[in-house]
Amino acid sequence: MYTLYYSPGTASMVVHLALLEIVAPHRLELVDFTTQAQRSPRYLELNPQGRVPTLIVDGRPVSESAALLMLLAERHPEAKLAPAAGTPQRAAWYQWIVYLANTLMPAYRLWFYPPDASGAEEHPPAVRAAIQARIEGAFDLLEAHLSANGPYMLGEFSGVDLLLTMLMRWSRNMPRPATQWPALKRLADEVRARPSWKKLYEIEGLTEW
Repeated sequence: MYTLYYSPGTASMVVHLALLEIVAPHRLELVDFTTQAQRSPRYLELNPQGRVPTLIVDGRPVSESAALLMLLAERHPEAKLAPAAGTPQRAAWYQWIVYLANTLMPAYRLWFYPPDASGAEEHPPAVRAAIQARIEGAFDLLEAHLSANGPYMLGEFSGVDLLLTMLMRWSRNMPRPATQWPALKRLADEVRARPSWKKLYEIEGLTEW
């Protein structure tokens, strides 16, 4: 039995999706951001960074959404969230997960949380434009890859597609959302049609794509 500490629509989303895909027994613990529950002493004991997700695995807390996705895929190979170990596709799977975690996720954090970067409530226009260009540059690269190899990142569905679709969702209110790239939109539509995505929306009470 896993326990996932989550907040709706945040980085915990990909872990929740993975749990639903593998049909693993789990329970959910809401971390209510409106009450700053992520800063509570109890939660900080589990996750000193005060972020979600945290997953209790064999009685121990583990964090970082991309790492948790990889861990769950490896613990539940029957769900086929990852290609077979030792194959070229498995190498590509690692590559894309790390790329998304190292490129898009930090850029989003700069975009949505200016005080984390500069202490200011908002970035100067030039800085904000540079962050937007970084995010859109990643979308350009992903679009080119999907156009040549899609509809999924590895040709067939895997956990990478869950992670990427979550990150595309975060762009929905940006000046140029990810769905304006045709191949990215096709991938998002495929993932959003999956039972796990629909079930997560029902459980987490999400409405906006």
